[in-house]
Amino acid sequence: MMVTLHWSDVVLRLVATLAAGIAFGLNRDEHGRPAGLRTTTLVCLAACLSMLQVNWLLDTTGKKSGSFVTLDLMRLPLGVLSGMGFIGGGAILRRENMVLGVTTAATLWIVTIIGLCFGGGQIILGVTGTVLGLGVLWGLNAEISQKGCTSG
Repeated sequence: MMVTLHWSDVVLRLVATLAAGIAFGLNRDEHGRPAGLRTTTLVCLAACLSMLQVNWLLDTTGKKSGSFVTLDLMRLPLGVLSGMGFIGGGAILRRENMVLGVTTAATLWIVTIIGLCFGGGQIILGVTGTVLGLGVLWGLNAEISQKGCTSG
């Protein structure tokens, strides 16, 4: 399967990725939470770039004659997801009876997946994930704040 990327596609994917990462980061900064503007934007951008690279390398997949190795390009985005799971796990802290940082870890996870969507050319899915994810962060936070609870 050969995928030809045009620079207009690349620019659209990168701009959409930056917009999503910035939107999540602004939300996190607004509430004084870790993993703010720079972190979420960089995570989203890194995921997008990994998928763009996969798209450019698609014509090199498979097994060359005489080789024991099969090139599996999906390992790159899967590695990105695994790495973000590890980083997200490091963001979760336990203090006495409280667990903190779960929302930060989840935010890093979703911006990674959104970046993979945009990088893979699934713009509508990326936009939908962005809207729904921001709806959860803004909408549910407002609901919880009214009840006097806090989230992390």
